This record gives sequence, C-alpha cells and structure tokens, in this order.
Amino acid sequence: MATHSTPRFAAVDWGTSSFRIWLVDARGQALAERRSAEGMTVARETGFRKILDGHLAAMQAPQDLGVVICGMAGARQGWVEAGYLDCPAPLDALAARAIRVGHETRDIRILPGVAQRDADHPDVIRGEETQLLGLAHGEGALTVVMPGTHSKWVRLEGTTLAGFATHMTGEIFQALTSATLLKHAVEGATGQRDHAAFRAGVRETFAVPAGWSSRLFEVRGRQLLFGAAADAARDRISGILIGAEIAAGLAQGAGGSPLRILASGRLADLYIEAFELLGIAFAVEDADRATLAGLTFAAGRIWP
Repeated sequence: MATHSTPRFAAVDWGTSSFRIWLVDARGQALAERRSAEGMTVARETGFRKILDGHLAAMQAPQDLGVVICGMAGARQGWVEAGYLDCPAPLDALAARAIRVGHETRDIRILPGVAQRDADHPDVIRGEETQLLGLAHGEGALTVVMPGTHSKWVRLEGTTLAGFATHMTGEIFQALTSATLLKHAVEGATGQRDHAAFRAGVRETFAVPAGWSSRLFEVRGRQLLFGAAADAARDRISGILIGAEIAAGLAQGAGGSPLRILASGRLADLYIEAFELLGIAFAVEDADRATLAGLTFAAGRIWP
C-alpha cells in the first residue's frame, strides 16, 4: 500500500491471535494500516520475521524504517522475550526497557510487559500496558476496565500502573460454550442479541456473585424446561460472566476512582450495556486509538 507522506516508523500490536501494523508519520498520524490473523500462535510456526517483513513490503515501507512492537511477540514463547517492568510501573519507562531484535537493515524494538510480583495476587500484563501508556495523562487516580479474552482491571495513578487484576471472562465463555454441557444450550445460535437475557444474567450475578456457577447450570435448565432459545442462552451466559467480573472488580476496590472502559466493537457494547444497567458511571476510550498512541509515544522516546 503506497502512502502520500513519509513514514517515521512502523508500529505493531502483536497479539496471541491477531496482528496489526501501522505506518506512522512524524506527527503521529497513521498513513497506512494492515491487519491479519497472524498472531503469535501462527507466527511461532510461520516465523515472526517473515510475517513482519511481508507486511512491511506490502506497505512499501522503506528498508531502514524503525519498528516498535508491543504484545505477545515479546512473550517467553514469542519472538524475543522482552521481560517485564515491576508494578508499580512508570509507563513512560517502557521505551527505555525495549528489547532490540537483530535485523540487517531495521531497528526493531519490542516493548516489555508489566509484572505484579505480589505473592498473594501474582499477575502479568503484556500489550495492555502500551494501551495504558496511550491513555494515561497524569490526571490522578483512574480505574481502567479492559475487556477481552483475559479482561484487565487496572489502577492508574497518573502515568504509573499501580496495580491490576486479570479475569478470564472471555476464555471461560469460550470453554463453557464449546467444551461443557452448555455447548448444547447454544447450538443453533444465530448471533442475534437477546438483550433481556444478557441483562438478566448481569443483574442476577452482580446481586449474588457467589452463585455464578449455579446461574450457569440454570441456563440449560431454562432451555430444557421452558424452551429458551439458543441466542438467549448464549447472551445469558455472557451476562452471568460479565456480571461476576464487574462484582469482583468493584469488590477489589475499583469503585473509588473514575472508571474508563478501554475497548472497541462488540466487547465495548457488552460492557457499556452492563455498566449502564447497574447504574455505574463510566466513560469509554477507544482501544485501537490508545494502542497507536502508546506505540507512538514509545517510538518518540526510542527515536527522538
């Protein structure tokens, strides 16, 4: 893809199952973008360098263009392990800890993740820290909810990542609907949203979080005894899990500061609906915009 301006660097968000790359100019504006399903899982077989070089060539990027990468390319099982900053982590220090990857013509850097080395609550973030870098503006305490396969609830204090907790909401949903008896409940689901079922799941589980596993079994009972539809079952399961996540996040102290949902697309819609139902104040931030802003900030520190 040709561009009409000169790129200053390439920015890459390399997830477990997804790959995104932008060519960015000196003003931080994206000149070109490509997306694919060549995440870390695919790249481990195909080759990280082969995938990156292929996309850069397709975008007609200069041979010596620098590349800054966040995400799973820096994991232990990724391209080159980039390690972690320890929490509490000053996010503006990410660039200084970036790992350089060997390449004949390009300066390629992979940003580190963040580790919470708490024996009672050990946790890690990789990729989300760069989104938070793009979001943080030094405005005091902030709670950021980052929906996903592994949802993150993060405490920001200015530009410092002060603490976080991971909820396996998305992965549990996938496992329940594909590898348990609940897979029969969602067979034939068309993807048509059943808002009433979703809201019921959120409301019931938020009210009594300890009962979430019982509420899940009731999904199948409701279908067998009362003929509930597959789409209703799917949305009720989603609501139950998200309701339990929100209850846990607030119980862990997230309710004492302004709350932001950092997400895009369908996931953002689900969490917005849940928070509105529960009467919890929030604002929404675009996840893609935050990722690019964080990578741009880091690139400015690496190549001032």
